[in-house]
Amino acid sequence: MSDGTEVEAEPAAADLRGVEAIREALRTMPLSPGVYRMLGARGEVLYVGKARSLRKRVTAYTRPQQLPERLRLMVANTSAMEIVTTRTEAEALLLEANFIKRMKPRFNILLRDDKTFPWLMLTENHPFPQITKQRGQPVKGATYWGPFASAWSVNQTLNLIERAFLLRSCNDSVFNNRTRPCLLHQIKRCCAPCVGRIPEAEYAGLVEQAKLFLSGRNSDLQRALAEEMERASEALEFERAAVIRDRIRGFSGLQESGVVNPASVEDADVLAVWAEAGQVCIQVFFVRGGRNNGNRPFFPAQVQGEEPVEVLAAFLLQFYDDKPPPPLVLVNEEVPEQALIEEALSLKRGRKVEILRPRRGEKRQVIDHAALNAREALERRLAESAGQRKLLEGVAALFDLSAPPERIEVYDNSHIMGTNAYGVMIVAGPEGFIKRAYRKYGIRGDIAPGDDFAMMREVMERRFGKGAQKDMREETREDWPDLLLIDGGAGQFGAVRGVLDELGVTDVALVAIAKGPDRDAGREWLHIEGRAPFQLPPRDPVLYYLQRLRDEAHRFAITTHRAGRSKGLRRSELDEIPGVGPSRKRALLNHFGSARGVRDAGMQELEAVAGISSETARLIYGHFHPEWVRDTES
Repeated sequence: MSDGTEVEAEPAAADLRGVEAIREALRTMPLSPGVYRMLGARGEVLYVGKARSLRKRVTAYTRPQQLPERLRLMVANTSAMEIVTTRTEAEALLLEANFIKRMKPRFNILLRDDKTFPWLMLTENHPFPQITKQRGQPVKGATYWGPFASAWSVNQTLNLIERAFLLRSCNDSVFNNRTRPCLLHQIKRCCAPCVGRIPEAEYAGLVEQAKLFLSGRNSDLQRALAEEMERASEALEFERAAVIRDRIRGFSGLQESGVVNPASVEDADVLAVWAEAGQVCIQVFFVRGGRNNGNRPFFPAQVQGEEPVEVLAAFLLQFYDDKPPPPLVLVNEEVPEQALIEEALSLKRGRKVEILRPRRGEKRQVIDHAALNAREALERRLAESAGQRKLLEGVAALFDLSAPPERIEVYDNSHIMGTNAYGVMIVAGPEGFIKRAYRKYGIRGDIAPGDDFAMMREVMERRFGKGAQKDMREETREDWPDLLLIDGGAGQFGAVRGVLDELGVTDVALVAIAKGPDRDAGREWLHIEGRAPFQLPPRDPVLYYLQRLRDEAHRFAITTHRAGRSKGLRRSELDEIPGVGPSRKRALLNHFGSARGVRDAGMQELEAVAGISSETARLIYGHFHPEWVRDTES
């Protein structure tokens, strides 16, 4: 008989095992700030968290009945813990974001984005600096503006800089070897410094003007150009005045205020979060120098049961893990632990960073515009996901699968008469193509030219060999496919099925899709185990979907093969000379213009190249003149 008092449920046995592992770790855990990692049975990272006091924070996990279901499951799977202490909680917050982004724990909110943002780069270590776009690691001795949301947005700005300021965009190798102006000079997008059409001092003036523009000091630049135009007119230099006038017109239109290019926002990132149907979208706008550098939507993973503001807070630290934050971050929701996140971002930037939720004015219009874009992007994604899910249900029904496949792997080969042979794998799932999971397999084995069966066998052995199976996470099976689709007929199907059986892979459905008569799309034959080959109606949506998968694999195979072949064609005779690395190779090519020029050079000419010693010159000359080596040795 109940007395009305609520009684806490007893923890399950699995929970108790996890609690015991956490209590064991607590015995030596300090009270200092730091980051803790929950580890599974095989040492995999399940969860990463930060704490102002490690012992006090982790103690909460010893009461799983008071935790959300997601964290309770995490506790049940915990076998051990690791900690890293830090000096402050802000440092712990930055370290937590770094660990989450690098380790991708299955119980953390994850920013799913493996792309780097493009930047606009101005090389400063050259008499005539180059303006170009750049991704990846920063180049020493260069100035950067950005980031930009896409290659399109940075190209737009680069084109504007070329038209307005006539700065060169060619690399140093092209610049050093020009003998006459290129096409960009003809269409008035470069001042041709490579052939001396502009003095160094005048070019430096153009560089300074471009810097003012990119730094958002448009009014100062426009005033200076207007004064220069008047002076040119008074001196009757009308052609020069017309050039300056066109330069002013080239960028003055960008100074118009509005939601897209807000006058009250100089350098800021605008982040708006929107949640619907268990999914979250965060739309990011980059505003630099009062100009919109583009926007991009993000869809964080593992957000079920989380409040949108919690997702936004987790996103902020992961997003700025590999890029400097701007001085101002505009958001559409109040962020938990805002002061702490501001302190962490300020530590990352080296200067103050403010997080602001605007209530009125132009900033409010900007954040509302970003929120609208976030909602529309999420609605499009949900609509696409619904259509994708329906197609996957059709695939499951067609091939008698127990459930719609979460991961489909498609394989194809590409080669020319057996040369530059590659096998490729593309991956698709409920969210479309998963391009970060694509793989290339350069064929290594001694295979007869054109033996597609042997190529496919090698790919399957490398994908599903014992070592590869061991590396796949057994518990989550995230990297394990539900369906394999290969381009081919009964022969390819039998060959792949035989390899999979040898490797003990018997729980993956296999389908071969053979092109129809005269390679006619829409008349393909499908081969699966236990059924005679069959065709689908030409307008069947599932057939269209399978064709799209096969065509994407074919596209990726062709692209991979062409890239490999081009890399082989770009190899120079200089690559075969011992002791000649990239730097010496570049110095030789810059000096002589080609590998042929190096081959025809004499000993004294080789020794005259910067960075080439007498001994290296002997090696190079001897490589191209083996008879000289024999004569000197005898």
